[in-house]
Amino acid sequence: MSQECDILIIGAGIAGLRAALTASQFGKVILLTKGKIGESATEKAQGGIAAAIDEIRDSTQFHFEDTIKAGAGLCNEDAVRILVNEGVDRVKELIEMGAQFDKAETEGGFALALEGAHKRRRILHAGDATGAEIEKTLGYNVIKEGLVEVYPLTLGIKLEVNDGQCFGAVALDTKNNKIETFFSKATILTTGGVCQNYLYTTNPEVATGDGVAMAYNEGAEVTDMEFIQFHPTTLVHSKEFEDIVALPQFLISEAVRGEGAILLNNRGERFIEELAPRDIVSRAIVEEMNKTNADHVFLSLKLPPEKTKNRFPVIYKTCLERGLDITRDQIPVAPGAHYFMGGVKTDTNAKTNIKNLFAAGECASLGVHGANRLASNSLLDGLVFGHRAALSAREVLNGKVKFKSSPSPFTKNTLTPREIKRYMLIIKTTMWNDVGIIRSEQSLKNAQNKLNKLPIFTPQDRAEAELQNMLCTARLITQAALDRKESRGAHFRTDHTKIDDIKWKKHLIYKK
Repeated sequence: MSQECDILIIGAGIAGLRAALTASQFGKVILLTKGKIGESATEKAQGGIAAAIDEIRDSTQFHFEDTIKAGAGLCNEDAVRILVNEGVDRVKELIEMGAQFDKAETEGGFALALEGAHKRRRILHAGDATGAEIEKTLGYNVIKEGLVEVYPLTLGIKLEVNDGQCFGAVALDTKNNKIETFFSKATILTTGGVCQNYLYTTNPEVATGDGVAMAYNEGAEVTDMEFIQFHPTTLVHSKEFEDIVALPQFLISEAVRGEGAILLNNRGERFIEELAPRDIVSRAIVEEMNKTNADHVFLSLKLPPEKTKNRFPVIYKTCLERGLDITRDQIPVAPGAHYFMGGVKTDTNAKTNIKNLFAAGECASLGVHGANRLASNSLLDGLVFGHRAALSAREVLNGKVKFKSSPSPFTKNTLTPREIKRYMLIIKTTMWNDVGIIRSEQSLKNAQNKLNKLPIFTPQDRAEAELQNMLCTARLITQAALDRKESRGAHFRTDHTKIDDIKWKKHLIYKK
């Protein structure tokens, strides 16, 4: 079967939903999401969305400076200017659409939070479920307008590229295990990140690098693959509790530290400035865990109980379900893979090197985050550049779609479910142990050897496709980390511990 549209969008997080809303003004839009609507990293985002909406105490210039500083010399200044300036308008539009951000108790206006490496309070939040509020708002408006055809449980598996031009994508209906071709004049990738490559991650199960792998396999350039941001504080479950039920990693938002929580080692000693950039805090936690032979440190929050419950209702409820009362108990935490600064190389208009193919959000890399993303800039990135991707797609709608017959249906699976799980676990443990927070030439070469032994094959279902996408992106991350012989931002090597601006103040680009 095949479908036709003007603009095909693959991925339904904040970037995909914002792109769909904008694109629906210009033509027929089809939106594919391999999960259900709302099943994305956007939904998991707790802390908030950064925007300089307080014109008295803040400015877009301050936001620009903080973003540049966090990016450790690799930010694209033009992209950052667009982010902080257009971001204010995009957030105001979100509020007009109905997004309910927390209001200040006394002054009127919004309650703006402070997070790591921000010099001003500029984080709008909806309790500690900001991403869910934004996704609900955008999703409601997409459905309400009725101008976008949404295909849930549909995984993009291959881009249709001929003579350097994209004409849509082949996708898998994962509910029925049937394939379908979506022909389009413009295709926008908004598939999110790659952090399911790691054993410990805050990301949802869908974050398997699908868009990055699809684009790379068809000749798209990818860049900054070595830069994986590890969030310093994810909840560590007690061994007794973990034996009862298997639980996913749960993020303890940076906003908790923004409200005064401090980090303590297992001797009760404070060891780091809590609102330092995330790479510094994550490494400090790992070093402290190694020093004290522990699998976690503690986060201590000393707010009045009612304020804690009101400000962090999701964190409070989730921790309570897992045996912790954060109004009185210290929270055991350790780092987890959280955000991908790399991805498909684009310009500030979301254009890739493949004609009529665009990318936005976490699967794209245009240097807006540099080597280390500033806290709460991720949602803003998806909002701003999802919109810009749709505007760019409008420019190519006068072109013609090149049709060809749909590919043959899937046949027999290559691997057993047990083999898929085993290979995924090899990728996750290898990336965590050897391509994680602290790296070296030896660990990276060990990772390459392990990853190169895993099979490459033509996937026949969702699990096999995700495995191949994880393997593709894991190899690219490892190669880039090996090639960059310095430490910068989220990339730290024990054998090259300093920033080297003379040789390495540049973006590493890879193309198949």
